[in-house]
Amino acid sequence: MNCGPMIAENELSGTSEDAVLGGRLRLRQPLKGHRVGHDAILLAAATSGGAGELAVELGAGVGAAGLALARRIEGLRVSLVEIEPVLCALAAHNARLNRLDERAAAFCTDAGEPQALAAIGFKRDSADRVLMNPPFHDPARQNVSPDPRRRLAHVGEPGLLPRWIASAAWLLKPHGVLTLIWRADGEGDVLTALQSAFGDLALLPVLPRPDRPAIRILLRAKKGGTDAVSRLPPLSLNDIDARPSAEAEAVLRGGESLGIAAS
Repeated sequence: MNCGPMIAENELSGTSEDAVLGGRLRLRQPLKGHRVGHDAILLAAATSGGAGELAVELGAGVGAAGLALARRIEGLRVSLVEIEPVLCALAAHNARLNRLDERAAAFCTDAGEPQALAAIGFKRDSADRVLMNPPFHDPARQNVSPDPRRRLAHVGEPGLLPRWIASAAWLLKPHGVLTLIWRADGEGDVLTALQSAFGDLALLPVLPRPDRPAIRILLRAKKGGTDAVSRLPPLSLNDIDARPSAEAEAVLRGGESLGIAAS
């Protein structure tokens, strides 16, 4: 269903309104549970697009990545898909808050079920772009939050990644582009999940600082592309002295795109 109705004032209690992208975007989000971080902004910066195109964000939460993308690319239409009703309502609220609601709409359904997407009006082979930040923490390797919303946002059940990638393949036009962010130690899982429907892969590691191993990977893939895989120079969030790097600040605060978006 569409999350269009205005969220009630009493439903905004327990939330905060926060600025991201150096104040270019304001987001209402819950005080408890998952909070918007670097991953959403990096995902938006890794995604390209153009006026008149449709981008679909799967697992949108409060809409951070999709709305950041809409803010950067004038004329791009964005659909925000989120299964948790409160977060979906906040995503719709945030589209209105940022005066992006003429181009951005939120929908409450399961991102990993093409039939559920079709039931609320999405069409096969209709999107130019899909972007997603799936829950990727492994409950067998990490402590699981007792907060149900935080757990839903962070921990993926078995088979979630292939299901979401299958949804992206269903949504995308031929040669449409998928962008996703995942934990760096799960690179093999992502490449395996992509190989059935996607090619022309570009991979960008994200490091906490230049002397540390990657913590995230950004991937760009084309529906029906070739077997080619290109690896881009890593992005370091901080310099060797643990201060924010100029390149990261240009993306996280300045709203610039990453090179992988055009690769």
